[in-house]
Amino acid sequence: MGFLKKKMKLSTRSRYGVRFMLDLAKDYNKEPIQLSNISKNEKISNKYLTQIVYKLKKLGLIKSERGAYGGYFLAKSPEKITLKEIVENLENGLYLVPCVKNPEVCDKSNKCVFHNLWVYLSENIKETLEKINLEDLCKVEKGEISLNQILKK
Repeated sequence: MGFLKKKMKLSTRSRYGVRFMLDLAKDYNKEPIQLSNISKNEKISNKYLTQIVYKLKKLGLIKSERGAYGGYFLAKSPEKITLKEIVENLENGLYLVPCVKNPEVCDKSNKCVFHNLWVYLSENIKETLEKINLEDLCKVEKGEISLNQILKK
């Protein structure tokens, strides 16, 4: 189920992935950042972060450079990477309940009073995450804008 394990919450994979991507966005157009530095600064297991990085690299969101001065960097500018792109891929979809993605998994989907509500809420989560990009988050962190300003655009 990914997005919903036992409670409605994002997995650590998504939360750590977003934090990792924000760190790269803050240093965009600078030297690549070594994974061990982010792991230490964010207090994330290097082994777990490596798994997240592998998926982000496979998605084409980040690139790496080998060597003594190597590390990771964003594959495109921070304003072109939305939270939806990161979270949806790390969660393998953003569905509150399985029947939103695949109504056939529940024999009540076609007559369930809640089905359309779950679909509506899932779409609103996606739309909200689509409004927020990494550049916006850098500005929020610096105090240049508020999250509410981003969400109102």
